Amino acid sequence: MSQRFYVETLGCPKNQVDSDKLIGTLLADGMSPTDDPSAADLVVVNTCAFIDEARKESIDTILALDDQRQEGARLVVTGCMAERYGDELAEALPEVDQVAGFGVPLQRPASAANGRNLIPVTSAPLPELDLLNLPRPRSTSPWAYVKIAEGCDRSCGFCAIPSFRGPQRSRDIEQILTEVDQLAAREIVLVAQDLASYGKDRPDELGAGSIVPLVRAVSERADWLRLLYLYPSDLTDELIDAICDTGVPYFDLSLQHVSKPLLRRMRRWGDGDRFLRRIADIRDREPDAAFRSNFIVGYPGETEADHDQLLRFVEEAQLDWCGFFAYSPEDGTYAYTLDGAVDRGLMNDRLAELREMQDEITATRRDALIGRTLRVLVDSPGIARSVREAPEIDGVIHVGQDVVVGEFTEVEIVDALGPDLVASGGAVPEEDDD
Repeated sequence: MSQRFYVETLGCPKNQVDSDKLIGTLLADGMSPTDDPSAADLVVVNTCAFIDEARKESIDTILALDDQRQEGARLVVTGCMAERYGDELAEALPEVDQVAGFGVPLQRPASAANGRNLIPVTSAPLPELDLLNLPRPRSTSPWAYVKIAEGCDRSCGFCAIPSFRGPQRSRDIEQILTEVDQLAAREIVLVAQDLASYGKDRPDELGAGSIVPLVRAVSERADWLRLLYLYPSDLTDELIDAICDTGVPYFDLSLQHVSKPLLRRMRRWGDGDRFLRRIADIRDREPDAAFRSNFIVGYPGETEADHDQLLRFVEEAQLDWCGFFAYSPEDGTYAYTLDGAVDRGLMNDRLAELREMQDEITATRRDALIGRTLRVLVDSPGIARSVREAPEIDGVIHVGQDVVVGEFTEVEIVDALGPDLVASGGAVPEEDDD
């Protein structure tokens, strides 16, 4: 009987892609997957290190899986925390058998000295496993993430990602298209740290603007194509047209704030007026476009006037989906030493005010869809999405249980419950009293 592995993935969709590629290597090694960590011979935790809350979740998950694993099973930690805090993590977690940075084989024998095998990025500048271009198994769901580049060349004041993910490294278009074909998914979701900058790091082969021909090429291979994380300064007219032409006019704009002075303090481009004009321009071209964005609340120096600007923007922009996150000080970032720290209580008050406003906006925009007929992709029994909902992060559409998973169908929307919609024949699961 082959050895079994269990992989737990934390963090963003880009981590899920890395996990899929690690799974591909484990399958190629003759191992078999299991959904039960207590039955696995190898337990892998792909960690997130973006903010303090994510790091705490990663540690809690590692300790929980250590309790669940069977005797003799190896516990391996990989991903962003392993890359960023390799030595510290191994010292703090003697339970772990291996701390593996990016590109380190997970089945390498443990060190005889301490039972762990620490390979920080400094000692392995050329990964033995190039996760970016490894093959992946066929997608097990009707949609799949595809990472088109690794790393980031920007220097946003709050973000430590470039320090452990490195500079941007764009993939060849042919490699991306081969992966799309391998996945055989109905919907492809392109992801990267800086999606719209795809190709800029390879001016002789690809160059700025290469995201546009890539979008058009991928859209010929998938029924739906969605892009996540678009930096606003690179959202060109050509890219907007390409996205609209795919039939999925979904715009996930990485705005972070709208106050011009605060954005410059974040080392970011733009301001609220520019963002509103761009959103209005897109809606003029495609009135049914859907929008998502994320904003940081409590960045050092954020004043009450800055917060009021953000409130006005949220009210005026009427975005479909918004995430609001408390600023997290990250060691090594520009913002870490800035003055003007915002009191945690005030930060929480601002978060609550913004979230309450956006919840009402989202609910209103969802109510407006009642009575419409939408084309949906069925993700799982009774659960579907239209072009307005990205997988895993937005609301869903409840459809009839008889609709075939992995297929498209047209449904009439008859009700809305907050972020979720109900189609004719669909039933919303009852909430557990517990």
